Amino acid sequence: MRSVTQGDKSQARLTVPGMGSDHCAGIVKTSLKRLDGIGDISTNIAAHRVQLSYNSALLTLDDIRTAVEKAGYDVAQASADNDTDTDHDAEIDAAYLTQAHKRLWIAGLPTAMIMLLMLPHMFWQPIPGYLAIVALLAFPVIFLFGGAATHNSTWRSLTNGTFNMDVLISLGSIPPYLIGLAGFFYSMTSFIEMAATIMTFHLLGRFLEAKAKGRASQAIRKLLTMGAKTARIERDGAELEIPVKELKPGDVMLIRPGDKVPTDGEVLDGESHLDESIATGESVPVFKAAGDTVIGATINKEGRLRVKVTKVGADTFLSQVIKLVEQAQGSRVPIQEFADRMTGRFVPVVLFISLGSLIVWLLAADSLRPMLEWGAGFLPWVDPSASTTVLAILSAIAVLVIACPCALGLATPTALMVGSGIGAERGILIRSGEAIQTFKDIRVIVLDKTGTITRGEPKLTELTTADGVTEQQLLQWAATVENASEHPIARAIVEGARERNVTPGEVTEFRSTGARGVSGMVAGAFVLIGNRKLLDEEGVTGLQALDQALDELEGRGRTAVLVAVDGKACGVVAVADTIKQESVAAIRGMHELGLHVVMITGDNERAARAVANEVGIDEVQAGVLPAGKVDAVRELQKKYGNYVAMVGDGINDAPALKQANVGIAIGAGADVAIEAADVTLVRGELTGVVDAMHLSKATFNKIVQNLIWASAYNVAAIPIAAIGLLHPMIGVVAMTASSLSVIGNSLLLKRQFSAAKNR
Repeated sequence: MRSVTQGDKSQARLTVPGMGSDHCAGIVKTSLKRLDGIGDISTNIAAHRVQLSYNSALLTLDDIRTAVEKAGYDVAQASADNDTDTDHDAEIDAAYLTQAHKRLWIAGLPTAMIMLLMLPHMFWQPIPGYLAIVALLAFPVIFLFGGAATHNSTWRSLTNGTFNMDVLISLGSIPPYLIGLAGFFYSMTSFIEMAATIMTFHLLGRFLEAKAKGRASQAIRKLLTMGAKTARIERDGAELEIPVKELKPGDVMLIRPGDKVPTDGEVLDGESHLDESIATGESVPVFKAAGDTVIGATINKEGRLRVKVTKVGADTFLSQVIKLVEQAQGSRVPIQEFADRMTGRFVPVVLFISLGSLIVWLLAADSLRPMLEWGAGFLPWVDPSASTTVLAILSAIAVLVIACPCALGLATPTALMVGSGIGAERGILIRSGEAIQTFKDIRVIVLDKTGTITRGEPKLTELTTADGVTEQQLLQWAATVENASEHPIARAIVEGARERNVTPGEVTEFRSTGARGVSGMVAGAFVLIGNRKLLDEEGVTGLQALDQALDELEGRGRTAVLVAVDGKACGVVAVADTIKQESVAAIRGMHELGLHVVMITGDNERAARAVANEVGIDEVQAGVLPAGKVDAVRELQKKYGNYVAMVGDGINDAPALKQANVGIAIGAGADVAIEAADVTLVRGELTGVVDAMHLSKATFNKIVQNLIWASAYNVAAIPIAAIGLLHPMIGVVAMTASSLSVIGNSLLLKRQFSAAKNR
């Protein structure tokens, strides 16, 4: 365990393998909060991790470790908050699963032998010394290799004043064993066999839960293992292979065909296509050349690249994705407060009910026997003829072993675990459980235009020529003069000319009039490019013939400039920030979800309305300055309630993203916008908003289903056990099945999310 210190404030991250549900996490938190100097605490049961801040002047890491261990949970070695050791995390998880498997085998073999002995002893001929043999076989199951860890956890929990799940299992296995030794028997089955069976099924449940939770968190595990282990670099004129952990910003990496990119960087030279599906979910390889950025863990398909390292360790894109996913998995959902209140008091209440059941049966067994006689008609394990003491003990033990706080504690985390993993695979990163619950109720989506609906890069779109002028001539004149300018419109015209195989020529006497236009001499002719007012002032003739085309282009949201040669109008060149290919489909998908779509832009009303009409947007707010976006979102919240989501990609969108009930950042945009957002779309595609809403609704529905099932199970099962209709061995099987059903239901989320998208 290591820590990161800033003055007296430190942070630590602990791995607690036995922390398998919110019930366990609550006990760990309670124990830590008793310490003076503890700050914020967050838990992630998917990663078995506790992250906390503390005052290092008052506490040491050993104090923190001791507090967790006293609560009944072992602390494995963990890395510091800014140093994710993914290999070690994976080793801890694998070791925990191996240990659970080993305990199951050690308990399962003697229990199987007990069952094999019990059948002839009960049904045919009593076996001499049967009780002693069974007691010896059951002893290691309950007290040594099988149940030792459970009882150790129980002891530490009780001495710390907390009640974890292991308390119920210990009380459901040790007393029956001791009672069995004292000679109490129930019908054909003794309490010793029951005690061994209870412990074995408990261990089976732990093992199956570990495996199932491994499946639920496989997306994050995939991310953790996707990075390269070594990097090939240039250093002092030589080519070296070093561990990725030793890379430093500024190092030059050599990426060969088929190599994984070791870490984030910038291409210095070379060309290739990279498979970025691990990072963005995009299946089509992306072309990379000098000046382009590359993401660690992506795969180089064919060319050889020299790449300068720009980010390492926790600053890399992949590390940030993992951090966001883990943050979501460890977050809380407001609806979960009900489950938290139940699980916090669960074990003491169950102990009280178990004791009450024991007392009631001892005092009023005869009054309850008619109910057993009724139950015996369809429940083969119910025996109304058993003694009062046996019935009382069976009832009390059944209550202990059938109660399942783990099912309640797993209801939300497993759904978040699967949902966040699905999102990560598809380039959708939802920061918290609260965002999931809020997102499902959103009624209004606010879209920034530039970079969200449109590409954010002006493109040459149309050419309109005067009589006697060809498009190639018009474009040659325009591109030649604009090639001397750095204005975005000029760059769009020049790039568009090159795409049409028109090469700019030489320009002399170039002059710019700022926003109005430019001019220059091209092959002895004076070329003037600008708006209508500029060309009118310069006395250009023939403008009336182009007015209709100019009005039509501007009406469709284009930025149109006129081109004149030697005082005569020759044509119109139109430039526009082109609409992203997926924007129309995305907005149609939003309408299908019943959302009201609003576009906010700084553009004029005419240009903004043209874009809105093309993509099918409901409402337009034009001429809104960056500072006014927050007020615009606030007004929409007043009109529609707190059901407004904002989508943006730039630095000037960050305040509005914070103001919205759900802020959604297009991942290709500015880091500050992503930091301000509740949801990040890594691919930078607007269709991700629709996918994110489907995912949030599916995940929240799964949480609700899990909570209803887990609550209904405990509300129904505990009273049935208390009145004697459930045998303890049936109870422990039901308890295991309850937890597994919650995990299994969460695993169905992937299929149901795909079905919801396709409807």
